[in-house]
Amino acid sequence: MDSVWDVLWTIMIFFFWVMYIWIFITFFTDILRRNDLGGWAKAGWLIFLIFIPLLGALVYLIARPKMTEQDKQIIESMEQQEKRAAGFSPAEEIAKAQALKDSGAITDAEFEELKRRAMA
Repeated sequence: MDSVWDVLWTIMIFFFWVMYIWIFITFFTDILRRNDLGGWAKAGWLIFLIFIPLLGALVYLIARPKMTEQDKQIIESMEQQEKRAAGFSPAEEIAKAQALKDSGAITDAEFEELKRRAMA
């Protein structure tokens, strides 16, 4: 019976090590991909995460903005890719926007914005 508990304990320890490594990799990549941090700030955060990992991760979670402009751009581009994968071509989107403009449902400025998004 003692060996069963040893195996369960080993599995739990392994799970938490994998989780710890995954969190570190996630923070590491997030720091390196950000455009709003300079080189020295990135180096400082990485040194903080490497030498004081638990405290560094907690401080980074608190200090990081919820959503940066870069995050918004990434989300917008992913949404556009999903729309294209759903089968709507840019020409179809522009045709739909033109129909809305002709019916008076949207203004010229809104049409231009929809057209810009479709072409992006």
